[in-house]
Amino acid sequence: MDFRPSIFFEALTSPAFIAGVELTIGLTVVSMVAGLLLGLLLALMRGSSLGLVRAAAWGYIWIFRAIPTLVQLLFVWDALPQLISAFRGDWFSPFLAGAIALAMNEAAYAAEIFRGGLLSIDDGQRLAARALGMSPVKVFTKVIPPLSNDFITMLKITSLASVISLQELLARTQTLVASTFRFVEYYSAAAVYYLVLVSIFMVIQAQIERRFVWSSQAQTGRGRLSRVRQLAVLR
Repeated sequence: MDFRPSIFFEALTSPAFIAGVELTIGLTVVSMVAGLLLGLLLALMRGSSLGLVRAAAWGYIWIFRAIPTLVQLLFVWDALPQLISAFRGDWFSPFLAGAIALAMNEAAYAAEIFRGGLLSIDDGQRLAARALGMSPVKVFTKVIPPLSNDFITMLKITSLASVISLQELLARTQTLVASTFRFVEYYSAAAVYYLVLVSIFMVIQAQIERRFVWSSQAQTGRGRLSRVRQLAVLR
């Protein structure tokens, strides 16, 4: 087996890999935040009383869930400047193109997650939450399911942005492979970086989910105690 540990460990600490990881994380965060904001808007549009607004939101979700993410990236980077002259300037970088494509793709999925969370709460529960003094914003944040799985997925699909010359982790790996032909060492190093990043966010996700479980159990416990007190008063 032709595997050189020295090249592998050198790749793990190389400035090129570290810069690629930083760009990967940055692209993930920017795309995710923008995608969630747009997804929230689409979810609200799906619940609109206007048929045209609902149809527009449904059409957006249908299109961006049906077209592969890779095709969307290539379209934004290569085709969008041909359609809109404003995107032909130097300001339109691969990072911006990747963020736009990934955010628009994420929005289609986030919209359905938001919509499902909203539909799972009936009017009685909303009224009860408001009666407890919870603001509409707080009610909304309590009923929306965690989106940490989407964040992990976004982290991994940023690797597709390598096709538009964005020098994230995979693109930098491919550059080093092309110049050295050391496939095993460099791809193994990239795999380790992805494993570490995803593992870190999985731990964060577990902590968030545990916190929600504790909150739910606490609310249930307080509800049971309240019922016991009511029964004691009635007796």
